[in-house]
Amino acid sequence: MKINTDGVLLGALAGTAEYSTILDIGTGTGVIALMLAQRFTYARIDAVEIDESAAITAENNFKGSPFADRLTLFPAGFEDFFGSYPDKKYDLIVSNPPFYINSLQSPGVKKNLAKHAGEGFFEGLVEGVSNHLTENGTCWLVLPIETAELVKTLAAQNQLYPQKIIKVYSFKNDEPHREVLALGFDAKQSEEEELVIYDEPKVYSGRYQEVLKEFLTIF
Repeated sequence: MKINTDGVLLGALAGTAEYSTILDIGTGTGVIALMLAQRFTYARIDAVEIDESAAITAENNFKGSPFADRLTLFPAGFEDFFGSYPDKKYDLIVSNPPFYINSLQSPGVKKNLAKHAGEGFFEGLVEGVSNHLTENGTCWLVLPIETAELVKTLAAQNQLYPQKIIKVYSFKNDEPHREVLALGFDAKQSEEEELVIYDEPKVYSGRYQEVLKEFLTIF
């Protein structure tokens, strides 16, 4: 679970401008935060991670990177982090959150923590985001399709609206399996895009390679 497609897509696609402040919720081993530090050269990035071993790995990865002076790791859940820093505001908030809502949980405790959540988790996440975004800030999430619909409903209840929706497909003729979703306070018509990962089995699409060529050595 150190690096996955969802995470690298979010790290490569999130945001469209230079930012001063960024928050990565559930940073895991720090991959998304590091990608954002590479993309946004002046941003200071806070990263929150509740799992102790993942947080230790993330902090070591941050310290060993060229961006160490702009990355700060907080070993806590987002609820405790927001409670401890009620006045912090961010231009960009990102999260690759747990997403199997009310489903049969896997036997491993750590895997449960990383991949499963109840609806209350997303209620707290969206409310926290709405209180900690700057006026023109955006929150970018990567979510399964059904979870994305729930999050859009919760977002509207917190005056957050889709700014951009990128539907992600494994193959061109498949149904989409993920949405990369940008939320903000502007209730404008959202932009919509599609991203196909594979042209054929084991052959990445040109678009996928273009998105990730600055981050993955295979491209």
